[in-house]
Formats: sequence, structure tokens, C-alpha cells
Amino acid sequence: MRRVTTQWLFLSIHLAAMLFGLAGLLLVLPHPEFIENLSEVGLQVFAWGMSGGGAFYMIVGAIAVAIYGWKTLGAKRLLTFLIPSVGISLTSELLGTSTGFPFGKYGYLSGLGAKISDLVPFTIPLSWFYMGFVCFVIANVSLRYGNHWMHKLEAIALGALMLTSWDFVLDPAMSQARFPFWEWGQYGAFFGMPLQNFAGWMGTGALFMAVAAMLGGKDSQPVLTKQQLNFPVVMYLGNFIFALVLSLSAGIYIPVLLGLLLGVAPVLGLWSLASDQDATVSQTSAFTSQPKTILSPSAVKATALK
Repeated sequence: MRRVTTQWLFLSIHLAAMLFGLAGLLLVLPHPEFIENLSEVGLQVFAWGMSGGGAFYMIVGAIAVAIYGWKTLGAKRLLTFLIPSVGISLTSELLGTSTGFPFGKYGYLSGLGAKISDLVPFTIPLSWFYMGFVCFVIANVSLRYGNHWMHKLEAIALGALMLTSWDFVLDPAMSQARFPFWEWGQYGAFFGMPLQNFAGWMGTGALFMAVAAMLGGKDSQPVLTKQQLNFPVVMYLGNFIFALVLSLSAGIYIPVLLGLLLGVAPVLGLWSLASDQDATVSQTSAFTSQPKTILSPSAVKATALK
């Protein structure tokens, strides 16, 4: 119970930090007269929020998902996803910022934490992990209907698509808005961004999801109940809404529609298809292709008395 409470506590802090960031970016920064009237303490809080708030919300988000993954799937299963997702995404980001492959030519500005090799903020691989993980477990609902290797590939592709759909909305907002966090060194056809960026997102996400599935073993891809998926769905929607508000505030609409169609719709659709069982699936049965019958505590007691 303590770990369940803790994961939701960190998720709440994560969402609150994003809300604070939205207020700063959209309400405070455009009105310097408001900043001038802040008290000394208010100025310090605002300065910290603008300089470290971006890093803070991603760190807290990663902690929340790590606790959820440990509680729901176990430490080993969590690590088989965390390690490849962080390692592969960091490699892709370092390649991208230094060579332009696989995302195109871009560079990070300030506001997202200290940079690794002076190129990639250390928080960026953490965001790949926590958003990739929630997309992975939501997409695996489709494995209720089959566990063939083709079904597994389809689930990985669907998870990578939902992850990329979040970037449809996030990237224009974070790079083209009034206060950007990264900038593109080449002009592209998608709101100033190269289409190559989204191919890089799909490829990177699919790669670390596939590696995580292989490292986990034959039955590595979890099939969770609707109740167990509440947390990842809230995490996905919270981050999507953050990007949506930033994009709409900058007058960017088409990426939002694409994200709703290819990201939010599949997430909600898969959640609705998940099992309605309220009991917690054991770590063993959570990785099978078909949902198992789970007895309620009262049924277990009645069985024991027979």
C-alpha cells in the first residue's frame, strides 16, 4: 500500500510541476510587470522554477514510473526496460545533437538540466524512459488476443507510435514557442521540423522496446488489467495535455490533431479493452498472453475452508 501511495504522490508532484511550468511560461513571462511586483521570496521561487522546473518535473516523473514499474512488474522487469531505454535514447540523442542522425540537426538550450558532453540534458533520457514505459505497457493490452511474435512486433510498433504521437505535439511547442527549450539547425516541412525527426523517434522507441522485450525473456511483455493501467494512462494524458496547451497557446493546431488521433485515441481505446478484473495480477500471470482467472480474497478464503 505504501508503494502504491508513493507512486501516485510522485505522479501528483510531477503533474503539479508541469502546471507550475505552464503558468510561468504562459502567464508570468509574457507579463514582466507581474515579475517586477513579486516579493524577494517570490522572485527566488520564480527564478528557480524557470531554471530548474523543467528538470524537476522530468526527474519526478521518472521516479513515479520507476516505483509503479517496480510495484507492478518487479525490479528485474523494470530494469530490463529502464536500462535499454535510457542507454539507447541517450545514444540517439548524442548522435542527433552531434551529427544530425537520426532526428536531424538540432541543439538543446537551457532549462532542462545539466548537459551530458555539453550536448544532451541528463533529464532527456529519463523522459524517454517514463513515457516509453507507459506506452509500452498500454500497447501490450493487444497481446490479450495472441502471443505470436507478430503480435509482439505489432505491440512494439503501437507503443512506439503512441510515444511518437506525443512528440508530434511536444516538439513544436518546445522548439517553436515563444520560450523554446531546443532549436533546429535545419528547416523542415513539419512546422519547421524535419520529418526525419519523427522517423528517429519511431526507430529509437521501437528499438529500446524490442530490446527490453528480448531481455525480459519469452513472456516479457506485460498484459495488465484496466485497474493496473490507470497510472500509465494518467501519466500519458498528463504529459500530452502539457504539450497540447503549449502548442495551442502558440497557435499550433495540426500536430495536436495528429497527436489526439494517433496517440490519445489508441491509449484510451486500449485501456477500454483491458481486463476489468479488480484484483492485482501476480508478476507471473502479468506476463502471459491471456488473462488468467484471479480469485477475490473472499473466494480464496471460501476455497481454503472446503
